Amino acid sequence: MKKKFLILLFLFLLTTTSLHATKVYSVQYANQADVKVFVVEYENQADLKVYKVQYSNQAGKNDGKWFFTQYANQAQKKIYFVQYANQADVKIYFVKYSNQAGWRDKSKMHYFF
Repeated sequence: MKKKFLILLFLFLLTTTSLHATKVYSVQYANQADVKVFVVEYENQADLKVYKVQYSNQAGKNDGKWFFTQYANQAQKKIYFVQYANQADVKIYFVKYSNQAGWRDKSKMHYFF
C-alpha cells in the first residue's frame, strides 16, 4: 500500500513539475509549433522577457528562463520564430540577466502551460 502511494506520488510530482518547466525546441516549420513567437526590438514591446539558461535544470517554471533543447522530444514546448509580430502568439525580448526575465503580459502565460 505504502509503495503504491509513493509511486503515484512520484508520478504526480514528475508530471506536474515538467508541465511548468520552460524547455523549448525551435522547429523549422510553423505547423510543427505549439507556440509562435516573435522577437521584438525593444523590451517594452514584449509580452515575455526571456533569459536563455545554459543548463536544463536552470529552466524556469514559466517565468521566462528558457533552455533550448537539442531534440524536440526533450522539450515541453516547440516554438517557431515568425517573421512578423502579427503572426505571433507571444512576443519576446531576450534579456542579458536572469533577474530581468518574466512576463509583462500575464494574459499570455497560458501558451507555456
